[in-house]
Amino acid sequence: MKRVSILGNSRGTSSGVKKPFTRGTAGSSNGGYRGNRSSGPSTSPSFGGGRRRNFGGGGGRSFSSAPRGRGRKESIDVSKFVYKPEGLTEAKKYTPKHTFKDFGLSPEILKNLAGRGFTHPTEIQDKIVPHGLKGHDVIGLSATGSGKTAAFLLPLIEKIHKDKKQKVLILAPTRELAQQINKELRECSHGMYLYSTVCVGGAPIFRQIQDLRRTQNFVIGTPGRLKDLEDRGVIRFEDFSSIVLDEVDRMLDMGFVDDITKILKKLPEHRQAFFFSATMPPKIKILTDTFLKNPKTVDLGGGISTKNVEQDVIRTKTREEKFDKLMDLLNAKDVQKTIVFVETKAAVDDLTKKLTSFKYKVGLLHGDRRQRERERTLQQFRDGFIDVLVATDVAARGIDVKEVSQVINYTIPQTHDDYVHRIGRTGRAGSFGKAFTFI
Repeated sequence: MKRVSILGNSRGTSSGVKKPFTRGTAGSSNGGYRGNRSSGPSTSPSFGGGRRRNFGGGGGRSFSSAPRGRGRKESIDVSKFVYKPEGLTEAKKYTPKHTFKDFGLSPEILKNLAGRGFTHPTEIQDKIVPHGLKGHDVIGLSATGSGKTAAFLLPLIEKIHKDKKQKVLILAPTRELAQQINKELRECSHGMYLYSTVCVGGAPIFRQIQDLRRTQNFVIGTPGRLKDLEDRGVIRFEDFSSIVLDEVDRMLDMGFVDDITKILKKLPEHRQAFFFSATMPPKIKILTDTFLKNPKTVDLGGGISTKNVEQDVIRTKTREEKFDKLMDLLNAKDVQKTIVFVETKAAVDDLTKKLTSFKYKVGLLHGDRRQRERERTLQQFRDGFIDVLVATDVAARGIDVKEVSQVINYTIPQTHDDYVHRIGRTGRAGSFGKAFTFI
């Protein structure tokens, strides 16, 4: 692991760094998108200080995580943090029943797909796009990276292309995922004169208000910011004929259930809805039963595959020992990129400063960072300017970064579902990864 101080600006260099650091590598605007603008080449290969713990006695040690403000609490057997793969598990290859041409999509969409080298859909696209084109409500249970974004975007782009008076509302749990959806939308609808805007916290709200005052076919945002905009009278949920809830389970985990329910209640009676989630807990079942009409369900098993992730626990007694062990992991041979998860924003800031003082190339990611800062940090992490990313769970879902060698849970996750999503950032694309949890 190369050590170079790179927190916020270029403070040092190393002979091991391939190219100089420049500010604004990943800077981009949150404003509305004009569909005839060139979106540039695709970067996606496919559509696609701890807190209190209470360890229980008995045979398998477990912990009961202290609840956050939202009241989440779950007891997890520590043995679930230990796993050694016997060999590399190849993902089961799906043979599609259709090509994109078979769906009857508009020539413009097919041209955009062909330009990106896509002729055959992924499994979830193959099974959901036909239902979406027929106007059905859809429930999709699948893991991150399955291609679910295009599964709902393609039928909705087709719908709006035929009737530009209709509008689509897309809810996402994080700013990063909202931006990712908008990027996919740009590439799929290039040249079709469809307009979109992203409305998320951490970005200037007055610019978003200006964007919403112009014609927008797609509005993509986080529930809290969208509700704020409605309270200001600049958005009416009654105007949207289609809605998408992406990563519903994560949004409910984050405490958005009340905001989501209020939004759904204000939608027109005749609308089309897409619900996507990795799991189907009772709260989501209540939402689907209440607001969806005869939905078509496509279940790919949900969850995230961690079969290629070697997992282990690290026991420490003092903060000094814990930090020393962390540096040992960061200095391990063949480590390229590491994500270190901690519980709070303050802990992210503290750990980042400490690692930076030891000359590691560190970036940080949490909810108080401005949108441009978050985008720039992620791009620097992808490009190798940063090789250690310290983050809260905001980065555990929807972030696809190649060559993450290891994930380190510096603090124990709140739930086992959080744990699975954290370590799912490594061991991807047919490669091995490692995950370590400090207890």
